[in-house]
Amino acid sequence: MITTLQMIDDHILMFVQEHLRIAVLNPLVVLISHLGDSGIFWILLALVLALIPKTRKFGVLALSSLVFCFLINNVALKNLVARPRPYTRLPDLVMLMKCPADYSFPSGHSCASFAVASSLMWTMDKHWNKLRIPAILLASLIALSRIYVGVHYPTDVLVGTLIGIFGSLLICRLLDKPYDKLENRLKNR
Repeated sequence: MITTLQMIDDHILMFVQEHLRIAVLNPLVVLISHLGDSGIFWILLALVLALIPKTRKFGVLALSSLVFCFLINNVALKNLVARPRPYTRLPDLVMLMKCPADYSFPSGHSCASFAVASSLMWTMDKHWNKLRIPAILLASLIALSRIYVGVHYPTDVLVGTLIGIFGSLLICRLLDKPYDKLENRLKNR
């Protein structure tokens, strides 16, 4: 089964390179991919939200989700699985950016992007669609860009995305009510 998944991953990556890459879009996709570097964009977004009283809860839950998902994805799974990057297996794969030094599985960019974007989906009400929808769209673009530029297999991106989504759901469900109780106690002092 793993061999079959690896073959499918290989074929998808080569298909993207040969049929979906458009030279004029390459610099834009590389830029989108760099937005996810070290999770900086998502950390800054969550910090800004945490500093604004009206959105503080969203920012705190987004940061908590990001930390939780980082520990599972980048600290535990990446080192446990230790999957080499695609260029080590596919000599015809043309990289559009410098290849990261860490392991490939699961995608940290996808995980971080969806940890924050999903936490906003779980916690913000419909009045915040102006932030929720663009966050999910950007997270999706960053995740897909990792395949397009050739630094991740599709399954790396899929699993990183799922860890971000479900990790943030777990954290938001666990911390939502305790956050509200703590905030009420602090207000009543």
